[in-house]
Amino acid sequence: MSNFTRRLFIFIPFASIINFILKPERVFASSKDSQENWSLSKSEWNDKLSPEVFNILREEGTERPFSSPLNNEKRKGTFYCAGCNQALFLSEYKYDSGTGWPSFWQSINSAIETKIDFKLIVPRTEYHCSRCGGHQGHVFNDGPQPTGKRYCNNGLALTFKPE
Repeated sequence: MSNFTRRLFIFIPFASIINFILKPERVFASSKDSQENWSLSKSEWNDKLSPEVFNILREEGTERPFSSPLNNEKRKGTFYCAGCNQALFLSEYKYDSGTGWPSFWQSINSAIETKIDFKLIVPRTEYHCSRCGGHQGHVFNDGPQPTGKRYCNNGLALTFKPE
């Protein structure tokens, strides 16, 4: 058992480095509706976003639990990426998970992309906006039906527009 633990301990950082090196360049489908380029430099993102939002969206930070007003948002509407304004979640997908972050049981189709995150050694599924790549949060398999998913989102990574 101890050999397996050592191998796993060595493998996880190695896998993370390989993933970083081999990560393919994202290819965006071309369409006349979305001609804006969201492949901004770090300094361009820094100019566009507040320091707190930049930390979350571009440096994969996490806000303190129970700090976001969106955690208590109950109106009908849509939640958008704070970086590029892409619609990510409908209010009907939101529920109170008790975790202190806005949580959803489903995202809008094709609005997010996932990757494995090894920052806490244990692999987790991290998700990002599919348009600008902005970090939103992590998805877990302890949510309500019908999906059983909990998309645990940073409130500062979102904006809300009521109907």
